[in-house]
Amino acid sequence: MSTSEETQPQQAEIATSAAAAARAAGLSRRKFLGGVGGVAAAAMTTGGLAIEPLIRGGGAQAEDFGHDHDGPDGGEQRRNAAFRFRRDAAEFNRRLPVPDHPDNGDERRYASKIGSYSKGLPHNSFGEVDLGAYQAMLRALNSGDPRDFDDMILGSSSPLARQTNPQSGLAFDLEGTDSHQLVEPAAPALASAEEAAEAVELYWMALLRDVNFDDYASHPLAAAAAAELSSLPAFRGPRNTAGQVTPQTLFRDTMPGSTTGPYLSQFNILNTPFGAEYVVRQIRTYMPGTDHLTDFPSFLNIQNGGSPSDGETFDPVRRYIRNSRDFGAFVHVDVLFQAYFNACLILITPPNPGDPLIGGGIGCPLNPGNPYLGNRTQIGFGTFGAPAIKALMCEVASRALKAQWFQKWYVHRRLRPEAYGGLVHVQKTFGRYPAGTLHHDILDSQTLARVHAATGSYLLPAMFPEGSPTHPSYGSGHATVAGACVTVLKALFDERFVIPHPKVVSSDGLTLGDYTGPALTVGGELNKIVSNVSQARNQSAVHWRSDAYAANRLGQAVAISVLRDQRAGYTENFSGFTFTGFDGERITI
Repeated sequence: MSTSEETQPQQAEIATSAAAAARAAGLSRRKFLGGVGGVAAAAMTTGGLAIEPLIRGGGAQAEDFGHDHDGPDGGEQRRNAAFRFRRDAAEFNRRLPVPDHPDNGDERRYASKIGSYSKGLPHNSFGEVDLGAYQAMLRALNSGDPRDFDDMILGSSSPLARQTNPQSGLAFDLEGTDSHQLVEPAAPALASAEEAAEAVELYWMALLRDVNFDDYASHPLAAAAAAELSSLPAFRGPRNTAGQVTPQTLFRDTMPGSTTGPYLSQFNILNTPFGAEYVVRQIRTYMPGTDHLTDFPSFLNIQNGGSPSDGETFDPVRRYIRNSRDFGAFVHVDVLFQAYFNACLILITPPNPGDPLIGGGIGCPLNPGNPYLGNRTQIGFGTFGAPAIKALMCEVASRALKAQWFQKWYVHRRLRPEAYGGLVHVQKTFGRYPAGTLHHDILDSQTLARVHAATGSYLLPAMFPEGSPTHPSYGSGHATVAGACVTVLKALFDERFVIPHPKVVSSDGLTLGDYTGPALTVGGELNKIVSNVSQARNQSAVHWRSDAYAANRLGQAVAISVLRDQRAGYTENFSGFTFTGFDGERITI
């Protein structure tokens, strides 16, 4: 979604609501709402139970006390208006162009399918997928028949071999643009310099898991990582004005505010009001040095869907997030919208009088476009108020997942980083693949040599015993939900608000201290929480940088489409949602 001059007509179309379309046809809002008639009532059934009598009150005689219970439009008029509204919204979405869905070509390029996702299927001794099992998976994806999904061939009887919800990518929704109408660009190809550069970053991320974010500026390993990434022209992460990756930009993103101040967003560390409860944000984290899948038998077992031979080792002390080991522990088991719901509660709750750090939030003002700001007779609640904001922020999460699951399973089927690490190990150990199958930037990298010296293999060390989930890599589900939820928050809160009393985490993760430095705005810290969560999945070795980048923007597109449909249903005098997108563009819906 862009707001440059060439996309202004698209913005105007996105801002069109069903009511606006009716006005354009010469109807007032009153005539539009009340003038749709002649729609026959249809009996709906669920499991043989007729729903229509329940809607009509089951035939019971209602006593009339002389009040109009049906609102300004009357019951029949309202029902017809609701039908017309939903029909026109569906017609608007139907008119959106049918897009092409490009992929990187790896599935067609390699007969062995080494460049494609295959986790949980059977593999040979080199970690290459059984082609019969791969074709069975494709058969299910191409037919969409639930019976074909049930007939997929797995590499193990372990529950961990089961594929994660491929049919979600076929689901329909009643709000927002259909998942198949949204597009992600092709992922970097297996042999490309960009994929190699992303792999170099992932290996450095594995080496730096136990280094605190606040120590990057002085840590020699962070300096070495920044130097090697700076030398790779295909690396797409943020750089300074001189074109260099620095400890300050390391493992961050290009979104506005994401390289300002501490690595961690304030919304990842501030203690959080939760109604009458109060959540201290210390988490259960892992002990340092507890990596997995660093020997080939363990790696191959996991690729076949087997159960891990080892488990997680937890720190007995709960701590604030300090490093990517801690953040990996968070994103391993989080509710997918949890980080942004925490942010929403921090934003919407006023500070506690007398002590802004205990029991309260930051009391961020609502977006200046909120129609109830300054209203002398009304406040928002079910629309534009606290309950509406919290519900809408969570609502977009499931729609974001469905959109991404279509991309994952039906378009890209990109291999996971751990599988790429398996190819690196096989190539370095056996020279199995033709020259150029993997780019020399990873095969000759300093970070790969360091990992080999530490583990005795060229495999990418995994954060979790089971490695990655059993669904394709591109794009990231966490990052899609992050993009969608934070887009809603930016549309509903004033992103210019400066966060009062910002904090930093102590080196042991037990306390919070005062931050001093450049001002931290709500918009910048919301972008940063998107970056933090997305990169935490990369730091856990389950996703690539481009998985996160594309997914953040897909999530933004999903949220925009839901906000567009929501906007059409409001009766308030409302000029639209205006906020800043992830690429710095101003967006108005």
